[in-house]
Amino acid sequence: MSIHGQWLEDKIAKNDAGQTIEDYLKTKWRIPKKTLHQFRMNKNVLINGEPLPWRNTLKEHDKMSLPFFEAEPNEITPYNVDIEILFEDEHVLIVNKPINLDTHPSSEQDQKTLLNAVAAYFQKIGLKTKPRHVHRLDSDTSGAILFTKHFVASSVFDQLLAERKINRTYIALVQGIIKKEDGIINESIGRDRHHATRRRVSRTGQAAKTRYRVLKRNTAKNETLIELSLETGRTHQIRVHMSHIGYPLLGDTLYGGKRLKEQQQALHAIKLSFIHPFTHQRVSAVAHPTQQVFLPYSKLFSY
Repeated sequence: MSIHGQWLEDKIAKNDAGQTIEDYLKTKWRIPKKTLHQFRMNKNVLINGEPLPWRNTLKEHDKMSLPFFEAEPNEITPYNVDIEILFEDEHVLIVNKPINLDTHPSSEQDQKTLLNAVAAYFQKIGLKTKPRHVHRLDSDTSGAILFTKHFVASSVFDQLLAERKINRTYIALVQGIIKKEDGIINESIGRDRHHATRRRVSRTGQAAKTRYRVLKRNTAKNETLIELSLETGRTHQIRVHMSHIGYPLLGDTLYGGKRLKEQQQALHAIKLSFIHPFTHQRVSAVAHPTQQVFLPYSKLFSY
Protein backbone atom coordinates (compact mmCIF):
# COMPACT_ATOMS: atom_id res chain seq x y z
CA MET A 1 0.00 0.00 0.00
CA SER A 2 1.37 3.41 -0.98
CA ILE A 3 0.21 6.98 -1.61
CA HIS A 4 0.84 8.87 -4.83
CA GLY A 5 -0.80 12.28 -4.93
CA GLN A 6 -4.55 11.79 -4.64
CA TRP A 7 -4.26 8.03 -5.11
CA LEU A 8 -3.92 5.26 -2.57
CA GLU A 9 -2.42 2.31 -4.42
CA ASP A 10 -3.15 -1.18 -3.16
CA LYS A 11 -1.43 -4.29 -4.52
CA ILE A 12 -3.72 -7.32 -4.56
CA ALA A 13 -2.42 -10.17 -2.39
CA LYS A 14 -2.71 -13.86 -3.26
CA ASN A 15 -5.44 -14.45 -0.66
CA ASP A 16 -7.59 -11.67 -2.17
CA ALA A 17 -7.27 -12.78 -5.79
CA GLY A 18 -10.49 -14.06 -7.33
CA GLN A 19 -12.76 -11.49 -5.70
CA THR A 20 -14.70 -9.04 -7.84
CA ILE A 21 -13.65 -5.42 -7.63
CA GLU A 22 -16.91 -4.58 -5.82
CA ASP A 23 -16.57 -7.37 -3.25
CA TYR A 24 -12.99 -6.40 -2.53
CA LEU A 25 -13.97 -2.77 -1.88
CA LYS A 26 -16.70 -3.93 0.49
CA THR A 27 -14.67 -6.50 2.43
CA LYS A 28 -11.11 -5.14 2.45
CA TRP A 29 -11.90 -1.43 2.63
CA ARG A 30 -15.38 -1.59 4.21
CA ILE A 31 -16.53 1.26 1.97
CA PRO A 32 -20.25 2.08 2.52
CA LYS A 33 -22.83 1.85 -0.27
CA LYS A 34 -23.17 5.59 -0.82
CA THR A 35 -19.43 6.05 -1.36
CA LEU A 36 -19.26 2.93 -3.54
CA HIS A 37 -22.01 4.37 -5.73
CA GLN A 38 -20.07 7.61 -6.04
CA PHE A 39 -16.91 5.73 -7.05
CA ARG A 40 -18.82 3.65 -9.60
CA MET A 41 -20.56 6.63 -11.22
CA ASN A 42 -17.33 8.62 -11.48
CA LYS A 43 -15.31 5.61 -12.70
CA ASN A 44 -12.48 6.63 -10.41
CA VAL A 45 -11.41 3.21 -9.12
CA LEU A 46 -8.60 2.05 -11.39
CA ILE A 47 -7.14 -1.42 -11.88
CA ASN A 48 -3.66 -1.24 -13.38
CA GLY A 49 -4.51 2.29 -14.49
CA GLU A 50 -7.87 1.45 -16.12
CA PRO A 51 -11.51 1.86 -14.93
CA LEU A 52 -12.68 -1.75 -15.39
CA PRO A 53 -16.23 -3.11 -14.83
CA TRP A 54 -16.72 -3.94 -11.16
CA ARG A 55 -17.82 -7.52 -11.88
CA ASN A 56 -14.28 -8.27 -13.10
CA THR A 57 -12.22 -10.49 -10.81
CA LEU A 58 -8.91 -9.39 -9.36
CA LYS A 59 -5.63 -11.18 -9.95
CA GLU A 60 -2.61 -11.44 -7.67
CA HIS A 61 -0.30 -8.42 -8.10
CA ASP A 62 -3.04 -6.27 -9.70
CA LYS A 63 -2.69 -2.64 -8.67
CA MET A 64 -5.87 -0.93 -7.44
CA SER A 65 -5.85 2.87 -7.31
CA LEU A 66 -8.38 4.60 -5.04
CA PRO A 67 -8.96 8.39 -5.02
CA PHE A 68 -8.83 8.69 -1.22
CA PHE A 69 -6.78 11.88 -1.15
CA GLU A 70 -8.52 13.89 -3.83
CA ALA A 71 -8.06 17.59 -3.03
CA GLU A 72 -11.14 19.42 -1.79
CA PRO A 73 -11.77 22.99 -0.66
CA ASN A 74 -11.29 23.62 3.04
CA GLU A 75 -13.58 26.50 3.96
CA ILE A 76 -12.98 26.13 7.70
CA THR A 77 -11.20 29.19 9.12
CA PRO A 78 -7.94 28.00 10.73
CA TYR A 79 -7.47 28.60 14.45
CA ASN A 80 -3.76 28.60 15.20
CA VAL A 81 -3.49 27.00 18.62
CA ASP A 82 -1.47 24.02 19.79
CA ILE A 83 -3.25 20.65 19.81
CA GLU A 84 -2.14 17.47 21.58
CA ILE A 85 -1.99 14.64 19.03
CA LEU A 86 -2.61 11.15 20.46
CA PHE A 87 -2.53 9.16 17.22
CA GLU A 88 -2.11 9.96 13.54
CA ASP A 89 -1.81 8.10 10.26
CA GLU A 90 -2.77 8.79 6.63
CA HIS A 91 -6.47 8.38 7.39
CA VAL A 92 -7.26 9.65 10.89
CA LEU A 93 -6.15 12.04 13.62
CA ILE A 94 -6.99 11.64 17.31
CA VAL A 95 -6.47 14.66 19.57
CA ASN A 96 -6.91 15.44 23.25
CA LYS A 97 -9.51 18.21 23.51
CA PRO A 98 -9.01 20.65 26.40
CA ILE A 99 -11.90 21.97 28.47
CA ASN A 100 -13.78 25.13 27.53
CA LEU A 101 -13.36 24.50 23.80
CA ASP A 102 -16.23 23.55 21.49
CA THR A 103 -15.74 20.58 19.20
CA HIS A 104 -17.12 22.47 16.20
CA PRO A 105 -18.58 25.92 15.43
CA SER A 106 -22.16 26.63 16.44
CA SER A 107 -22.38 29.70 14.17
CA GLU A 108 -20.46 31.32 11.30
CA GLN A 109 -18.88 33.74 13.75
CA ASP A 110 -17.60 30.93 15.98
CA GLN A 111 -14.08 30.24 14.71
CA LYS A 112 -12.20 29.25 17.87
CA THR A 113 -13.08 25.56 18.07
CA LEU A 114 -11.21 22.28 17.94
CA LEU A 115 -12.37 21.74 14.35
CA ASN A 116 -10.80 25.07 13.38
CA ALA A 117 -7.60 24.13 15.22
CA VAL A 118 -7.40 20.84 13.31
CA ALA A 119 -8.03 22.73 10.06
CA ALA A 120 -5.00 24.88 10.90
CA TYR A 121 -2.94 21.74 11.53
CA PHE A 122 -4.02 20.27 8.16
CA GLN A 123 -2.93 23.51 6.51
CA LYS A 124 0.42 23.38 8.33
CA ILE A 125 1.22 19.84 7.11
CA GLY A 126 0.03 20.61 3.58
CA LEU A 127 -3.04 18.38 3.64
CA LYS A 128 -5.47 19.75 1.05
CA THR A 129 -8.70 18.48 2.56
CA LYS A 130 -11.06 19.45 5.35
CA PRO A 131 -11.21 17.74 8.76
CA ARG A 132 -14.37 15.93 9.82
CA HIS A 133 -15.11 14.93 13.41
CA VAL A 134 -16.60 11.46 13.85
CA HIS A 135 -18.10 12.26 17.27
CA ARG A 136 -18.09 15.22 19.64
CA LEU A 137 -17.59 16.24 23.26
CA ASP A 138 -19.30 19.03 25.19
CA SER A 139 -17.35 22.27 25.55
CA ASP A 140 -16.43 21.60 29.19
CA THR A 141 -15.67 17.91 28.67
CA SER A 142 -12.09 17.07 27.73
CA GLY A 143 -10.47 14.07 26.10
CA ALA A 144 -9.97 12.00 22.96
CA ILE A 145 -11.78 12.99 19.76
CA LEU A 146 -11.42 11.30 16.36
CA PHE A 147 -11.08 13.29 13.13
CA THR A 148 -10.76 11.89 9.61
CA LYS A 149 -8.38 13.09 6.93
CA HIS A 150 -10.40 12.27 3.80
CA PHE A 151 -14.02 11.76 2.82
CA VAL A 152 -13.74 7.96 2.46
CA ALA A 153 -12.42 7.62 6.01
CA SER A 154 -15.25 9.85 7.18
CA SER A 155 -17.95 7.59 5.70
CA VAL A 156 -16.25 4.41 6.94
CA PHE A 157 -15.74 5.67 10.50
CA ASP A 158 -19.27 7.07 10.66
CA GLN A 159 -20.43 3.54 9.90
CA LEU A 160 -18.14 2.03 12.55
CA LEU A 161 -19.55 4.45 15.12
CA ALA A 162 -23.12 3.51 14.18
CA GLU A 163 -22.16 -0.17 14.51
CA ARG A 164 -20.66 0.55 17.98
CA LYS A 165 -17.22 -0.60 16.87
CA ILE A 166 -15.46 2.48 18.25
CA ASN A 167 -15.00 2.01 21.99
CA ARG A 168 -15.03 5.15 24.16
CA THR A 169 -13.96 5.08 27.80
CA TYR A 170 -14.58 7.97 30.20
CA ILE A 171 -13.66 8.87 33.75
CA ALA A 172 -15.81 11.07 35.96
CA LEU A 173 -16.01 12.39 39.50
CA VAL A 174 -19.52 12.25 40.92
CA GLN A 175 -21.07 13.59 44.11
CA GLY A 176 -21.74 10.99 46.76
CA ILE A 177 -20.34 7.55 47.57
CA ILE A 178 -21.47 4.84 45.16
CA LYS A 179 -21.83 1.59 47.11
CA LYS A 180 -22.03 -0.84 44.17
CA GLU A 181 -18.74 -1.76 42.51
CA ASP A 182 -20.26 -1.52 39.03
CA GLY A 183 -23.56 -1.14 37.28
CA ILE A 184 -25.52 -0.64 34.08
CA ILE A 185 -27.92 2.24 33.49
CA ASN A 186 -30.38 1.33 30.75
CA GLU A 187 -32.76 4.29 30.51
CA SER A 188 -34.04 6.08 27.40
CA ILE A 189 -33.14 9.75 27.05
CA GLY A 190 -35.22 12.54 25.51
CA ARG A 191 -35.44 16.32 25.47
CA ASP A 192 -36.60 18.24 28.51
CA ARG A 193 -39.51 20.32 27.21
CA HIS A 194 -38.99 22.83 30.03
CA HIS A 195 -35.37 23.61 29.10
CA ALA A 196 -33.77 24.34 25.73
CA THR A 197 -30.57 22.32 26.18
CA ARG A 198 -31.24 19.89 29.00
CA ARG A 199 -32.07 16.21 28.47
CA ARG A 200 -33.90 13.81 30.79
CA VAL A 201 -34.74 10.15 31.25
CA SER A 202 -37.93 9.56 29.27
CA ARG A 203 -39.93 6.50 28.23
CA THR A 204 -40.46 8.04 24.80
CA GLY A 205 -36.81 9.00 24.34
CA GLN A 206 -34.01 7.23 22.50
CA ALA A 207 -32.54 4.04 23.95
CA ALA A 208 -29.42 4.74 26.01
CA LYS A 209 -27.11 2.39 27.90
CA THR A 210 -24.18 3.32 30.15
CA ARG A 211 -21.84 1.01 32.06
CA TYR A 212 -19.84 2.20 35.06
CA ARG A 213 -17.41 0.84 37.63
CA VAL A 214 -15.95 2.40 40.75
CA LEU A 215 -12.25 3.26 40.68
CA LYS A 216 -11.95 5.14 43.99
CA ARG A 217 -14.21 6.32 46.81
CA ASN A 218 -13.20 9.49 48.64
CA THR A 219 -15.35 9.68 51.76
CA ALA A 220 -13.54 12.80 53.01
CA LYS A 221 -14.75 14.73 49.96
CA ASN A 222 -17.96 12.72 49.50
CA GLU A 223 -17.07 11.90 45.90
CA THR A 224 -16.51 8.79 43.80
CA LEU A 225 -14.20 8.37 40.83
CA ILE A 226 -15.76 6.11 38.21
CA GLU A 227 -14.94 4.72 34.79
CA LEU A 228 -17.70 4.65 32.20
CA SER A 229 -18.29 3.17 28.76
CA LEU A 230 -21.10 3.95 26.35
CA GLU A 231 -23.08 1.47 24.31
CA THR A 232 -25.00 4.38 22.77
CA GLY A 233 -24.08 7.99 22.15
CA ARG A 234 -26.97 10.20 23.21
CA THR A 235 -26.55 13.89 23.96
CA HIS A 236 -25.46 14.38 27.61
CA GLN A 237 -25.86 10.63 28.17
CA ILE A 238 -23.40 10.20 31.04
CA ARG A 239 -24.54 13.41 32.72
CA VAL A 240 -28.23 12.49 32.52
CA HIS A 241 -27.75 8.89 33.63
CA MET A 242 -25.53 9.63 36.63
CA SER A 243 -27.83 12.43 37.78
CA HIS A 244 -30.81 10.11 37.36
CA ILE A 245 -29.39 7.54 39.81
CA GLY A 246 -28.51 10.25 42.31
CA TYR A 247 -24.83 10.88 41.61
CA PRO A 248 -24.47 14.01 39.46
CA LEU A 249 -21.07 14.93 38.06
CA LEU A 250 -19.05 17.47 40.00
CA GLY A 251 -19.27 20.83 38.24
CA ASP A 252 -22.33 19.83 36.22
CA THR A 253 -24.75 22.47 37.51
CA LEU A 254 -27.21 21.75 34.68
CA TYR A 255 -27.90 18.32 36.20
CA GLY A 256 -27.57 19.07 39.91
CA GLY A 257 -23.82 18.96 40.46
CA LYS A 258 -22.06 21.46 42.69
CA ARG A 259 -20.02 24.16 40.99
CA LEU A 260 -16.23 23.78 40.74
CA LYS A 261 -13.66 26.56 40.81
CA GLU A 262 -12.73 25.77 37.22
CA GLN A 263 -15.58 26.19 34.75
CA GLN A 264 -15.93 22.54 33.88
CA GLN A 265 -17.70 19.32 34.65
CA ALA A 266 -15.59 16.45 35.98
CA LEU A 267 -15.82 14.31 32.86
CA HIS A 268 -12.96 13.22 30.62
CA ALA A 269 -12.82 10.91 27.58
CA ILE A 270 -9.69 9.01 28.56
CA LYS A 271 -9.51 6.27 25.92
CA LEU A 272 -10.59 5.68 22.34
CA SER A 273 -10.01 2.31 20.67
CA PHE A 274 -11.01 0.46 17.51
CA ILE A 275 -9.80 -1.99 14.88
CA HIS A 276 -8.55 0.22 12.07
CA PRO A 277 -10.73 -0.52 9.03
CA PHE A 278 -7.88 0.11 6.57
CA THR A 279 -4.79 -1.28 8.31
CA HIS A 280 -6.70 -3.88 10.40
CA GLN A 281 -4.51 -3.04 13.40
CA ARG A 282 -5.89 -2.22 16.84
CA VAL A 283 -5.62 1.49 17.65
CA SER A 284 -5.80 2.52 21.29
CA ALA A 285 -5.33 6.21 22.08
CA VAL A 286 -5.10 7.34 25.71
CA ALA A 287 -5.70 10.98 26.67
CA HIS A 288 -4.31 11.63 30.14
CA PRO A 289 -6.35 14.25 32.00
CA THR A 290 -4.63 17.46 33.01
CA GLN A 291 -7.52 19.17 34.83
CA GLN A 292 -6.90 20.02 38.45
CA VAL A 293 -9.93 18.06 39.63
CA PHE A 294 -8.46 14.74 38.41
CA LEU A 295 -4.83 15.26 39.50
CA PRO A 296 -5.22 13.66 42.99
CA TYR A 297 -6.23 10.42 41.23
CA SER A 298 -3.59 10.44 38.47
CA LYS A 299 -1.89 7.21 39.67
CA LEU A 300 -5.09 5.29 38.93
CA PHE A 301 -5.06 6.06 35.22
CA SER A 302 -2.85 3.22 33.97
CA TYR A 303 -4.52 2.59 30.61
